[in-house]
Amino acid sequence: MIAGSWPGIGSSIAYASDSRTSSANPVIVWDRNAETAIWDVARQQPQVQARSFAMVHGAVYDAVNAIAGAPYQPYLVAPAADGSESTDAAVATAAYRVLRSLFPDQEPRLTAQYDQALTAIPDGRSKQRGIAVGSRTADAMITARENDGAFGDQTWPVGTRPGQWRPTPPTYASDGAWVASLKPFLIPSASMFRTSGPPALTSKRYARDFNEVKTVGAANSTVRTADQTQAAIWWHDRHLAEWEIKRQLVTTQRLNTLRTARMFVMVGMAEADATIACYNEKAAWSFWRPVSAIQLADTDGNPETAADPGWTPLLVTPPHPDYTSGHTCFTGASMSALQHFFGRDDLPFSGYSADSGTTRHFRSFSEAIDEVVNARVWGGIHTRTADVAGAKIGRQVTDYMVTHHFKRKGH
Repeated sequence: MIAGSWPGIGSSIAYASDSRTSSANPVIVWDRNAETAIWDVARQQPQVQARSFAMVHGAVYDAVNAIAGAPYQPYLVAPAADGSESTDAAVATAAYRVLRSLFPDQEPRLTAQYDQALTAIPDGRSKQRGIAVGSRTADAMITARENDGAFGDQTWPVGTRPGQWRPTPPTYASDGAWVASLKPFLIPSASMFRTSGPPALTSKRYARDFNEVKTVGAANSTVRTADQTQAAIWWHDRHLAEWEIKRQLVTTQRLNTLRTARMFVMVGMAEADATIACYNEKAAWSFWRPVSAIQLADTDGNPETAADPGWTPLLVTPPHPDYTSGHTCFTGASMSALQHFFGRDDLPFSGYSADSGTTRHFRSFSEAIDEVVNARVWGGIHTRTADVAGAKIGRQVTDYMVTHHFKRKGH
């Protein structure tokens, strides 16, 4: 990874497209519109963003795939189409209808975007049939996700014994427990990749994890480098760089609309299911965060750990248990899905974070996974074991997806 500027890769390059009515790739256009609704307006956190993006791109993919003759397995439906339908109209309709169902309070703004998109498409049978295809796939997605467990009233159990999770300073918040019970998009069960759990408090492995994060993850660490600090902040930005990375790869790899739709749905649904599986692990093990472990180390029974009641991490600890790491689950899924989609690991990409004020560059998908594993330790909010286990779950979800979903017909 290299921090800094890298000319030649960025969002100003024109997007490749096979659309017959617009020079812009409609999947990219509506991914940006989705980002505005999901983050800029709604401010959804990553575990919630994952569901929203997966729903949008599932409907978009099914619409584009149908108009292209359904060369790949549909996610939910493949409406009848003969290829004369406007792909731009279908993508706009599918995305708009899903976003409107997710964010009814944003309907005026979303409708204005949708009307503008339709105005740019010539009136006629192609446009109307495209709208019909997009409506079908959006309706199928909205119906499929009814009563899926989103935004339930579950809470994380709070423990008082050593190793048990409890809310952490400075916010002492608890949030996101419902994700552990959310219906997955692809995998048959949220618990199918159950791990053996975090290491025992009295083990040497636990002591290694503990002493690493205590040393390098402290707010006042003297061993963490400036680049490691930037990396920790960059990966913690809730405006995820993964969005920019996906769109950037569309440009650099010259993807047409169908390939863009397929790549986005594969990445989005792998991220969503990995997040669900990760939160299911959090609920199963309810393991304390480093800040609790370090401040209360005199209770853990391990002679190789020492308490520091005043210890604080570089980053604000998220409001849910340590094991497994949500971000490494998410990134392990996204990067392994991209690696599979492109059939190679060594593609360069970059992303900017306003939080860190830096752009980070990667030469491969595996390099990004390796860095996020480290970054969560450098930030003082996860143990290495939680990060490594999370990245593994992300890869396992992708492997399942590749075997069972979005395959070319006949393969």
